[in-house]
Amino acid sequence: MSEPSYELLPGAAASPVILHVPHSARAVPAGVRADIVLDDAALERELDHITDAHTAELAEAAAGLAGVTPWRFVNRLSRLVVDPERFPDEREEMLAVGMGAVYTRTTHRGVLRDEPFDPGPLVERYFRPYARAMTEAVAGRLAATGRAVVIDVHSYPSRALPYELHGTGPRPPVCLGTDGFHTPAELTEAARAAFAGCGETGLDSPFGGAYVPLEFYGSDARVGALMIEIRRDLYMTEPGGPAGAGAARLATALAVLVDSVGR
Repeated sequence: MSEPSYELLPGAAASPVILHVPHSARAVPAGVRADIVLDDAALERELDHITDAHTAELAEAAAGLAGVTPWRFVNRLSRLVVDPERFPDEREEMLAVGMGAVYTRTTHRGVLRDEPFDPGPLVERYFRPYARAMTEAVAGRLAATGRAVVIDVHSYPSRALPYELHGTGPRPPVCLGTDGFHTPAELTEAARAAFAGCGETGLDSPFGGAYVPLEFYGSDARVGALMIEIRRDLYMTEPGGPAGAGAARLATALAVLVDSVGR
């Protein structure tokens, strides 16, 4: 594998904030590509739809603008390799559409990998090391600052794709995904204030929840978490085109959020 699976980019020692960017990359190692049944052109189209394009750049720009530099944990491989934010077992609701930790179906519910497909080798090679590294990153912030705030940086299409389980609800410019245990009201309100200039913010529609490593999930309230889902027409040409002028405004808003919750 020529490209690392993930990268932890250090921030300020005093920052509790980790900007987590799990779905921005398009890279698929050759050994993984061999099990994907799409031809090259169809795979590129699928990557256009499934990738949260330019979110790594948004997080990088926000980190540069923030008064106290946050840490960044960035997935360097496509979520078509493994999706590090899925439950690796039957708890995952997206298994219903073939999109557990290892996808067997596409965004349009076509075949991605022939079934039955054993996800075990990919989970062991990519998913578990990523989860361990993210766990260690959170533990590092807890040890250094007494708390950790994981801000997930995502994007989503302006029109629902067939794989979405909750695609009939509102699609605001900025969707905030929350967790009942790990997302305190002040974190949600800080995000609403930070993104107020980017249009309406909504909660948990079309995507809900927030990522916390399983070691801390539901048990350690020192770990805060919030998912930022940015509607793609705010900052890029859909489905997989270049970023536009809106990206700078969103990066500034994200920096404001980082500084607000990192104090």
